[in-house]
This record gives sequence, structure tokens and C-alpha cells, in this order.
Amino acid sequence: MPKTTSNQNQDGTLQFKGAMPVSKTTYVIDTNVFLHDPNAILTFKDSEIVIPLPVLEELDDLKRHTDERGKNARNMIRFIDSLKAESGDLTKGVKSKNGNTIRIQASIKPMEKSEFPLPMERANNKLLMAFQIAQSNPNVVFTSKDLVMRVKAEAIGLKSQDYENLKFSYNRLYRGYRKIEVQKNEIDMFFKDGYKEIEIEGFHPNEFCLMTSPEKSSAVGRYNAKKKRLEPLLKVSQDIWGILPLNLEQKCAFDLLLRDDIKLVTLVGPAGTGKTLLTIACAMRKVFDEGLYSRILVSRPIVPLGKDIGYLPGTKEEKLLHWMQPIYDNLEFLCSSTSGEGNGETQAYIMESGKIEMEAVTYIRGRTLPKMFIIIDEAQNLTPHEVKTIISRAGQGTKVVLTGDPTQIDNPYLDKDSNGLTFTVGKFSDQNIFGHMFLEKTERSELAAIAADIM
Repeated sequence: MPKTTSNQNQDGTLQFKGAMPVSKTTYVIDTNVFLHDPNAILTFKDSEIVIPLPVLEELDDLKRHTDERGKNARNMIRFIDSLKAESGDLTKGVKSKNGNTIRIQASIKPMEKSEFPLPMERANNKLLMAFQIAQSNPNVVFTSKDLVMRVKAEAIGLKSQDYENLKFSYNRLYRGYRKIEVQKNEIDMFFKDGYKEIEIEGFHPNEFCLMTSPEKSSAVGRYNAKKKRLEPLLKVSQDIWGILPLNLEQKCAFDLLLRDDIKLVTLVGPAGTGKTLLTIACAMRKVFDEGLYSRILVSRPIVPLGKDIGYLPGTKEEKLLHWMQPIYDNLEFLCSSTSGEGNGETQAYIMESGKIEMEAVTYIRGRTLPKMFIIIDEAQNLTPHEVKTIISRAGQGTKVVLTGDPTQIDNPYLDKDSNGLTFTVGKFSDQNIFGHMFLEKTERSELAAIAADIM
């Protein structure tokens, strides 16, 4: 076997003499990858990880923020600092525990303007550094959650990729229920015995099944994974705060929301399908009628501003008022459905009871939330780490419900596959304490249904 020798270049890369070994892939990481997943470095195996200095500067600017991005920026900076404390000069590269070489690219070599096809401005410094590394190493991949940066990288001849960790395919998620055809006598026995043994593979815990027969008989069952059989839905003798299910999907959603042994529920679907309204109605039943939970905690991610609500004037309640207006609208509708013209008094009693709490996602971190019915609306705008933070706050006796539409995302670095709502469904699909339902039929109004279908 031929021997090889190597010298280190000024930029920290290795220059081999003699027989050239197969070079490792070098990943140049963009800032948004670390904000999406602060453990991103640990997901790469046996590679060289290059962090351009402009990325460190951007993390330093963000570390003062009190939101999840600020937290992730601080964690990343602490991690880099720990590497420096252990190994010294990061610009020459240090070994991590998982076999990666981690290096800070701190300088840019002088180049003629004609050599680099993009404007030589600060916004492109990360790409310029990756471009220069690629001159001596063909296995360079620029990794970013930003589509525009990836397009720019490819335009200058660099390989680029999205950060694929913490993703599940939205189009491959199970819908929450399936249809099967059986004989009429099997449906009759299901009603008589209160269950039906099922041998079909692939059922998820708490997945629903619509059984139909050629004679037009039908029945709906929920799959009990422990007993491997379909069981009837809960019997609801009356409306829930004036609300009755209008279709099969809503009927199944009610069943998940009302079951006390199911601690995590995801409701996915377009606007107008009733996700938030059904959830709040069931929460009101469990808190105000049955007293099973001490409070309802409702939260929505504050994405459109791009800043924490602390930048807005007024008290926290005043800041949250406009962001939580859809929740107040649903509460007003439920109160009017229950008490008619006297809904103002009912709504005032509910709000003054102290049993409904509106909170920004930012302020949930660090809390322990026992015996609460937690509703996270518009959860598709959260990262997987943010959703993990929320779910991990759940104390004893707490139920968490995530609602949203992964096809309608305001966060610029998330898509229908990488958002926290889709990720939760993918990760929890085989857990007995989890239930999922995809609601497709719009019930808000005839106009809303037509708009959702044709626009």
C-alpha cells in the first residue's frame, strides 16, 4: 500500500502528496441550519464541517433574542466555544466525538472580481468562502434551508442541498382513517360484540376505519393496538358546547379529543375544516363541564412580525390580543351556540374564571404544565425543536393538541415536510397515546368550501 504525506494549507485544508486518498465530503453550513436544528453538526458523519465566519457573526447577533432562534444560536455558540476550549485553534480544524472535523473558515483570499460570478458583497461572503474551498476540494456541499442561497450556490458551480434531518414527507403521512369493505354480517357482529378482530397489517394506534358492505351497511371503529381490534367510537349523548360533528372526519376528531388516554392529538387540514373550533369545544367540555383539567392553555406562534412580542407596546395580554383573535372568535361562537342571546355573560364568566390562558409560544419554554388542556394553533409554523419544547413541558394529566395546515406556512425556513406539525405526526404515529386526523372537508360555509376547492 503506497504511503502518503500531507501538508496543511494556510486556510486549514489538507494538501496530500503521493497517493491521493478518497477525500471526505466537506459541508459548508449556513446559519439557518443551526437555527432549525442546534444539533445539526452531530447529524453529519465522518465529514469535514466548515462554519464560515459570517455564520458565527449572524449567530452572535441572534443570541440576544429571547425566542427559540435566540436559544438555538446561544446553544450553537456554546458548543463551538467548548470545542475551542478542548482543542485550541478552530481555524485549523478539530475533531468532534462523532468523527467529524469541524473548522471555522475565518478569511477570504484575494480574488479578482471576474473570478467570482456573484457580487463581492457581505451577503455573499458565505458562498465566496465555499467557492474558494471548492477550488482545492471537489467534494464541497453548501447546506442551507434557504432556497435562494442554494440556487446561488448552484449558479456558481457549487453542490448544494437542503438540510434533510428532522423531516417527514407530508404526502406520505397517514390520514387518520381508512376504508375497508367487509360483509354485512361482520358489521352486525361489530355492533353486537362491541369490537371486531382485525388482521390487516399497517394499522396505526388509534387510527379509524370506515367499514362498508355491498348492502350499504357501514360502521366506524377505532383501532386498539394493544388488543389488535377495532372498537366503537365514544358515545356522545349531546352536543359539545353547541357543536355537533358534521362529517366523518369531525366525528373521528371528536373521539380523539374526548379520550382521556390519548395525550397527544394532531389535527391537520385546510382552513374552515373545524380544527380549532372542535378542539376548543372539547377543551371546554373537559375543563368547565367535567373538571378533568385545571385550565386551557392556548398558544399560537407569532411568525409574521419576525420579532418577539416584547417589541410591541402594552401588557402581554394587550400584545397577544390581535394574534389570539381567532381563538376569541371561536370562544364567542361557542358561547352563542350554547346560551343564545346571553352569550356575553357566558363569555365574560369563562374569561374571568382564570381557566383559559393565552400564551405566546416563546413563554412556554421552561414551564411545567400539569393537568392542562394545551392547544397549539397554527403549529405548522413551528420547527421540530419548538414543538419538542412544547410537548416536553406537559406534566402529569396534561393533553396536548396541535392543529394546523402544513401547506400554509409563514416561516421562511420551513416547508410542508420540515415543519414541527408534520414531524410530530411522523415521529408519534406508532405511539398508543397519540392520535391523528386529517380533515379535508370545509364546513365553515358554502362560500368558504367553494373557495378552498377552486382557488
